Amino acid sequence: MADNGDNDSQHRVNEGDYVVLKRGDIYKAVQIQKKKKTVFEKQWFFLDNAVGELYGTTFEVVTGGILQPRKPKCVESSADAKEAGMDNRNILDDGKSQKLTRDDIETLKEQGLKGQEIVQQLIENSTTFRDKTEFAQEKYIKKKKKKYENSVMVLRPSCRVLAMMYHGREPGKICHLRYDTLAQMLTLGNIHAGSKVLVFETCAGLVLGAVMERMGGYGSVVQMYPGGGPVRAGMESFGFPSRFHDTLHEFPICHVNALLAGALDTEAKDIDADSRQANGDKSNLTQTDSEKAESKECSPDTKDQCMETSTSTDPAADKEREEREKLREIRGQEKKVKMEEKRKKLAAAAAVLEGRNADGLVIASRFHPCPVLLGLIKFLAPSRPFVVYSQYKEPLIECYTKLREQGGAVSLRLTDSWIRHYQVLPNRTHPVLLMSGGGGYLLSGTTVAADTPKMGPTRGEEPPPKRLKLTETTEG
Repeated sequence: MADNGDNDSQHRVNEGDYVVLKRGDIYKAVQIQKKKKTVFEKQWFFLDNAVGELYGTTFEVVTGGILQPRKPKCVESSADAKEAGMDNRNILDDGKSQKLTRDDIETLKEQGLKGQEIVQQLIENSTTFRDKTEFAQEKYIKKKKKKYENSVMVLRPSCRVLAMMYHGREPGKICHLRYDTLAQMLTLGNIHAGSKVLVFETCAGLVLGAVMERMGGYGSVVQMYPGGGPVRAGMESFGFPSRFHDTLHEFPICHVNALLAGALDTEAKDIDADSRQANGDKSNLTQTDSEKAESKECSPDTKDQCMETSTSTDPAADKEREEREKLREIRGQEKKVKMEEKRKKLAAAAAVLEGRNADGLVIASRFHPCPVLLGLIKFLAPSRPFVVYSQYKEPLIECYTKLREQGGAVSLRLTDSWIRHYQVLPNRTHPVLLMSGGGGYLLSGTTVAADTPKMGPTRGEEPPPKRLKLTETTEG
């Protein structure tokens, strides 16, 4: 019984969990926090009542922003929907068919009527509803429910759900990566539990989270990142437990050449000097500016005045100086701790990469993939897959030609993904009119060992000895 309870709790919403809110085709990832106002589709509510409910539950938003689980609906259609016309040729859209005005609808909302009840009132007060065909009636009801029903579905985060959320809301953040293309990447990269995978992506951490979800917390993932630090907003939305994070390593892409050359010193205190030139020097500039300001204040002409003010300062100014010094010391200690943690992470990731026996490589970034691929493919063991995503095919064509020239890879394939949704309903199944124009391009292949060792004479060296024998016989 205890096991059943534990299994049941895994399928229920708990406080602090990351969930995805759904309304129609719109998604939003949030974290469950009690007494915190959540805004979704211009409507605010609290997620307190979602705690303890099963994932996939649909809630009604009532007055006060309180969520109430929706009761299961009856399968039978409404009484008004039973009467239907033969066609819609005599129906005129003159705006006079609905008796209820906007003020009347607002009054019904103030009275506390739910969305389903408001839709029923609209049906009863429509003069043309009974004359519409059965299909038109269903379409009318669906449209009104979408407008007036304040319902929210709470879903568990998954690779498909988050990919659809990002692609629908902010496709530029994930390089317009569609969820079917992401599924192909996981398949072509042979992502599975217990493997060692290298990931280089600038898709807000979505590809990284998808790889970690497929691996299930077993194996190791090395995230190669550009800039000062990795971006993991999409990965954090998955809500992985701590054991998943133990398998994750991070390594800056700027140190790849040094690691390949064997010149990377992970014990050095100043290993990130290059990255700090762009970020850390800003603080130094601000400090120098303040020091310059102080020096300007205490110029040679006013040196005596500065000495007098320093000797005749009040205790409040001395306390402020002491507090500033303490803050500087605390910040310096925190900076040292962060640098030490970063050095340890770099050393751990370098230890994973030094073996050059990774099981897979996944690349999906806004940068040109050719130099990244040629650099990271050296960390893969022979007979291991790699996959590269790009929104455009021209960069992947360049990668294809480079790999064919230098060798070390076989089964190279350049593909594009295509998907179209279908409406499946009785007597009206057809493709959806609006569809995605393109899902990007994928370059996949398999690494092979370089043919460096020579086991014996090659075929090109065999004919010369035979010719020498023939010449010896003729001369004799």
